[in-house]
Amino acid sequence: MTDSHSFNSISLSGRGGTNPGLLKINSGGIQWKKQGGGKAVEVDRSDIVSVSWTKVTKSNRLGVKTKDGLYYKFVGFRDQDVPSLSSFFQSSYGKTPEEKQLSISGRNWGEVDLHGNTLTFLVGSKQAFEVSLADVSQTQIQGKDDVTLEFHVDDTAGANEKDSLMEICFHIPSSNTQFVGDENRPPSHVFNDTIVAMADVSSGVEDAVVTFDSIAILTPRGRYSVELHLSFLRLQGQANDFKIQYSSVVRLFLLPKSNQPHTFVVISLDPPIRKGQTMYPHIVMQFETDTVVESELSISDDLMNTKFKDKLERSYKGLIHEVFTTVLRWLSGAKITKPGKFRSSQDGFAVKSSLKAEDGVLYPLEKGFFFLPKPPTLILHDEIDYVEFERHAAGGANMHYFDLLIRLKTDHEHLFRNIQRNEYHNLYTFISSKGLKIMNLGGAGTTDGVAAVLGDDDDDDAVDPHLERIKNQAADESDEEDEDFVMGEDDDGGSPTDDSGEDDSDASEGGGGEKEKSIKKEPKKEASSSKGLPPKRKVSAADEGSSKRKKPKKKKDPNAPKRAMSGFMYFSQMERDNIKKEHPGIAFGEVGKVLGDKWRQMSAEEKEPYEAKAQVDKQRYKDEISDYKNPQPVNLDSGNESDSN
Repeated sequence: MTDSHSFNSISLSGRGGTNPGLLKINSGGIQWKKQGGGKAVEVDRSDIVSVSWTKVTKSNRLGVKTKDGLYYKFVGFRDQDVPSLSSFFQSSYGKTPEEKQLSISGRNWGEVDLHGNTLTFLVGSKQAFEVSLADVSQTQIQGKDDVTLEFHVDDTAGANEKDSLMEICFHIPSSNTQFVGDENRPPSHVFNDTIVAMADVSSGVEDAVVTFDSIAILTPRGRYSVELHLSFLRLQGQANDFKIQYSSVVRLFLLPKSNQPHTFVVISLDPPIRKGQTMYPHIVMQFETDTVVESELSISDDLMNTKFKDKLERSYKGLIHEVFTTVLRWLSGAKITKPGKFRSSQDGFAVKSSLKAEDGVLYPLEKGFFFLPKPPTLILHDEIDYVEFERHAAGGANMHYFDLLIRLKTDHEHLFRNIQRNEYHNLYTFISSKGLKIMNLGGAGTTDGVAAVLGDDDDDDAVDPHLERIKNQAADESDEEDEDFVMGEDDDGGSPTDDSGEDDSDASEGGGGEKEKSIKKEPKKEASSSKGLPPKRKVSAADEGSSKRKKPKKKKDPNAPKRAMSGFMYFSQMERDNIKKEHPGIAFGEVGKVLGDKWRQMSAEEKEPYEAKAQVDKQRYKDEISDYKNPQPVNLDSGNESDSN
């Protein structure tokens, strides 16, 4: 008999919805991992109280109860899997699976079976439904014979499902013989007291173990009072209130910010919390690194001596982020991930970059990459197809920055922009050490070995073969590519062009675009003549007229300030490369049309980051053009000082 069983597409059902994943059952216990990463469940063999089989629609369901009162339901087993697994449970775990049958009569009148931490409602001898008492938050007696069970208001419970169980009401008549009472204590009160004792809940609100006031949370944004309870954590803000069960907490991240007095603490959730129609799989908190707190934990002596023995202390005094993560770790059972071996050029744990027009930092971790703070993006190494170092999108002339493209096995891409050039060596060395595939620019082969790319000399002045390829590619770009994104020497941002002439006002701003285009193309004409191409001896009348019209144009003053860029221009800079990748071989004129259509379809909220940058640039141009047109007289000393700066 095999010592291990593995099953694909087994779903874990519960209050968080139904999630498919990989289930492994061996002599040590049961492990389930969600497909695509995220939530994982591990049940040790010694913690299993009972197992059961239930026939459901088109498959079989395995129920596993643990000592902690948790009840896991795994759905998707074939009929031929049941006998082999039943024999395995008997021989390896010493547990004989119980076979349960579901009632399909539709009746709501029956008996209640309370066993362990589970309430089962029976119609006849068949099960109608069952509820884990660990999910019950409180009970209420209504009238004389009715008892209502209220369940934890978990903001992650409805993220993957349309409906979530909030409460259920039981009617226990005075003639009930299962919960016998008297005149002063009817059967409904007996039933209520039994539920309260087994579920370990009270009619009031559970006290917090410890509370951290006024914590800055970047996603979802706001200041919240964070309460850590025995079974859940609560975020209480002025406008929003989130309650999250610890079963939804996948992992904790403790990530210090380099050269700044702040530390990120990230709580990864699966399923995520929902605010309106927006999902938040990561709660990003920002703590003051040097803040010291002293906290007393509100936990009973019985729990401290049993469940949390050798894990939690009665009181803590230390840095706030360390106290917070330590207490949350043992309450939730989630593991903590900290920075690994990677160090930046400034001896930090992350590199500065931007993602989707948002500035932030990228943490290369031992098992993945994490971009913070917004949008928080976690990329595991197992999900990556390849990475690619790219020329900075601002153009080949600016070699102080480069971009890092991470392509996933699902064909989704993440492009991290504006990474400083001096971070290249450390990043390349770290990525290579993890065995990730690195694509060469312009080719599909992998780069073998760090020395082949970085060379033997680590000095900044040494020739870097990879960066030399970037420079050469920028110099050898075709005319069509240059025309696609025109950028003069005095214009770092360029201006988007659209041959359709149908773009809105944002897309057509920047009156100097035609001048820059003509100035950019003049050196190309000279270059073509230097290659030995025969000069055109005959000039048409139209060309003569065109050349005559160009002569009176005033040459652009190199000292004049660069024109302000519109929100559409910033959007075009960020999305132009993505459009080319989505539409290989797209013509130059069509790129502008696609960008214009995409811009018009965006909501005001989606345009806001680009418009904000445009407003800052507009104010910059306004100030610089004022100084340019109205120069102020300065003395000799101030002039020298200005030059030196």
